[in-house]
Amino acid sequence: MANSKSAEKAARQAEKHRARNVALRSRARSGLRTVTAAIGKGDKAAATAAHREAASLVDALASKGKIHRNKAARHKSRLAARIKLMG
Repeated sequence: MANSKSAEKAARQAEKHRARNVALRSRARSGLRTVTAAIGKGDKAAATAAHREAASLVDALASKGKIHRNKAARHKSRLAARIKLMG
């Protein structure tokens, strides 16, 4: 329990920030799952379109510092490589 006014405010802000961060990460993960599903079905056009959308979401997280930029690059690169193999 917070002992001061400023600690109470910090606790409120932390709760708000956490909810926003969880929502943003969830959207990015959903985007990545969409790409993976399209790859699994063998639909290269859908996978490419979904990858473009997912890359945007992941980049937004990285630019806001919610995930590390190398993690964002790793996700994008691995999915792009899998799409490229679909040929």
